[in-house]
Amino acid sequence: MATGKDLRRFALALAGTAEAPHFDRTAFKVHRTYATLSADGRSANFKFTPDEQALKCLTAPEAFTALPNKWGERGWTQGELSKLSAAELKSALETAWTHAVDKTPRRR
Repeated sequence: MATGKDLRRFALALAGTAEAPHFDRTAFKVHRTYATLSADGRSANFKFTPDEQALKCLTAPEAFTALPNKWGERGWTQGELSKLSAAELKSALETAWTHAVDKTPRRR
């Protein structure tokens, strides 16, 4: 069973990740937000592609659900932390993180 503390620890271990307030949640972002943690620490939202979202929701429907709005249509997916192992949480964060990393080369 994963916890909000696990999410914070795993997210902050990913290169370039910063933690910041985001409405009533805590956001984890690099160049853009890739995950948010609920105030009670029981659930998190992850930025997946729609295909990744579909796979997560198909293979672990007790843990993952698409957000029921336009954000959900864009891949944002809620995860119930108590239904995830630490390894599943880490994998979800790593997947979401890849979408937030700036992939454009920096000018020198």
